[in-house]
Amino acid sequence: MSRDDLPQHPQQPQHPAFPDDFSTDPYRHVPPSDDLSDIDDRFVFDFRAYDDLEDGRRWSTWLSVEPLCRGPEPRPDWVVTSQGAIDTELGVLKTGKEADVHLVERADLLDPDAGVVMAAKRYRSPEHRTFHRSASYTEGRSMKRSRDERALKRKSTFGRQVAAGEWAVSEWGALVRLWDLGLPVPYPVQIDGTEILMEWITVTDEDGAVETAPRLAQTRPSPELLAAYFEQLTDALATMVQNGLVHGDLSAYNILAAGERLVIIDLPQIVDLVGNLNGMSFLQRDCANICGWFRSRGLDVDEHALFAELMAHAF
Repeated sequence: MSRDDLPQHPQQPQHPAFPDDFSTDPYRHVPPSDDLSDIDDRFVFDFRAYDDLEDGRRWSTWLSVEPLCRGPEPRPDWVVTSQGAIDTELGVLKTGKEADVHLVERADLLDPDAGVVMAAKRYRSPEHRTFHRSASYTEGRSMKRSRDERALKRKSTFGRQVAAGEWAVSEWGALVRLWDLGLPVPYPVQIDGTEILMEWITVTDEDGAVETAPRLAQTRPSPELLAAYFEQLTDALATMVQNGLVHGDLSAYNILAAGERLVIIDLPQIVDLVGNLNGMSFLQRDCANICGWFRSRGLDVDEHALFAELMAHAF
């Protein structure tokens, strides 16, 4: 076989000749450290290191929780979502048998004016009492894991831990659902374990200071405002029963009076009107508690008439 019969391959291109003054020094083209003229602005950012946080402060947990553990959209403008935000403990707002409520400020040090103070509801640790009469409220509920359900029935240490988380999840779900329905509840910011961060309901006093809105039981509203309050509650309860929900423990002590509007709080025991065997009884009791307080303030209302009206909305 001759050379001409061999398969011909394309000739490889020749590399260009390097100039005589070419340098192989790897640092020859690196500009001075303070020369950023040839760097794209999109890749330039201002890096600032934060000092270690002292006691009573923590990094924001907003991005460390699952997306479904964050409040519903559209979110209010005051919600702080910055990864550089810091949570600062401001003190205890309220103590209870099952949970304590603290005030927590969340703010970014680079934008402190955009910070917000929230209410942090934290359910008690296992060695404390769990929710009273819990069995009647949890009727019809089911756990996702059979192991958790067995632990609850045995009331073991792990079962008490599961119970604390169950009540937090129950209240979180109720807040999200009622908020989506347009009902007067605090906006739920996020849930992390047994801690729920939510909107702090406030009023402004005569001196312009911001303070926690009082419970309805602590107020002495005028006859006109009293009637408006009752109408607000009736509308809220009607919307709840239309969606098959009952507060289950409604009274003047878990309703906040924020000026001319009422805000319903304390929702871990919320029950299904039909799915829970005690649903109707809980609704009757809610009606009796509410009407009893309004009558004591001079408003002529009847719990049986209210219950009948709500039943008309439910079915």
